[in-house]
Amino acid sequence: MVDGPVILVGPTSGLDYRRIRPEWGDILEELEFSLFSTSNRDELCHAEQFVALAQEFPEGSFVGFDGDEAVAMGTGILKRFDGRPPPHTLLDVMPFGQSGHQPDGNWYYGITIAVRPSHRRRGIGAELYGLRKEVVRTQNLRGIAAGGVIPGFEQHKQHLGIEEYIDGIRRGEIYDATLSFQLHNGFEIVCPLPDYVRNPKIDNYAVLIVWDNPDYRPAG
Repeated sequence: MVDGPVILVGPTSGLDYRRIRPEWGDILEELEFSLFSTSNRDELCHAEQFVALAQEFPEGSFVGFDGDEAVAMGTGILKRFDGRPPPHTLLDVMPFGQSGHQPDGNWYYGITIAVRPSHRRRGIGAELYGLRKEVVRTQNLRGIAAGGVIPGFEQHKQHLGIEEYIDGIRRGEIYDATLSFQLHNGFEIVCPLPDYVRNPKIDNYAVLIVWDNPDYRPAG
């Protein structure tokens, strides 16, 4: 039996979504490592970081369960930026062994969206983004920022530079399983992020994406 109240039953997926709990650290580490096997493990979340997320900002991370099995997660932290986030690496945001969470942050920073292959194409990504957007609205944050991975770049990098690849996605001429999905969910592509992660398949690139909270109210 899984502990923790269900905060949403996925209207499309049927998954039970719960806020992250410290005792799930090992389970979520296995999920992370199995789904991002081409990335350097030093730049992936380890069990102690999932525990820290659960202790420091549980309202910002969600785990989707099919019965008693964890099959998906969307994790995130708060970060403070003056204006929009500048170029950065993942370790700038989430140092090794730490959550990186800043309690006074004005942006929600998305760390991981992960779905087991057996459960893909069931609307889980959109449900997780919906939960993230609700956090942003409830806490009156500026928006969501993330380093969007670009798995499709591996098939194009021999004949396209990173800027050309991104422009092709913006115009709808290139489909990227992750970045095209994020554009469909209202995100804006800001710029490439060189050396964001150590992943030779995509030449270590990610793309800075943002979703501006339309309901944001400046303090004062």
